[in-house]
Order: sequence, then C-alpha cells, then structure tokens
Amino acid sequence: MSLHLTTISPFTSIVFGILILFFPKFLNYLIAAYLIIVGLIGLGILY
Repeated sequence: MSLHLTTISPFTSIVFGILILFFPKFLNYLIAAYLIIVGLIGLGILY
C-alpha cells in the first residue's frame, strides 16, 4: 500500500477528531501541527 497525501489525510482527520473529543484543550496545537505537516508535504519537504 502506497502512502500519499490523499490516503494519509482521511486517517489523520479521524485521529485528530478523536483527540479533539478527548482533549479539547489541545485543539489549537493539533490544528497547528496538522497544518504544518500538510504544508511541508505539499511543498515536497516531507515525503
């Protein structure tokens, strides 16, 4: 199975959604980390 942004995105969304339900205090950190990672993948820095 090949991991690409299109296959990683739904899984990360589910994981972040579950984490936000249990730890709503960390919402800002989770969103910031997600956006940084997706941005780095989009720029080709992370593969």
